Amino acid sequence: MWQPVCRVTELEVGRGATALVHGQALAIFRTSDDHVYALGNHDPFARASVIAKGIVGVRDDVPFVASPLHRHAFDLRTGRCLDDQHVSVPAYDVRVVDGVVQVGHRR
Repeated sequence: MWQPVCRVTELEVGRGATALVHGQALAIFRTSDDHVYALGNHDPFARASVIAKGIVGVRDDVPFVASPLHRHAFDLRTGRCLDDQHVSVPAYDVRVVDGVVQVGHRR
């Protein structure tokens, strides 16, 4: 089930936004190459809902967001922590239809 979240043009490139989707707090990101990603907003290291406030970047061709509190980097595509392979945050399917960002199921 796809839930519309916002227009893609409402997302600032390189910055996160939060949204309540399927009852979960998500962090939505639009990268400079116009890809849109959705991760769970809860940082498992800081135990706080801060992922959307993180810094977006690329490491070895992997788009990531670095949590603002402890700087752990999470792969925007999979949610896996780049600094600790045993930790991850939920990643969600995302598509853009007629300019509207839609979030699907957790991967």
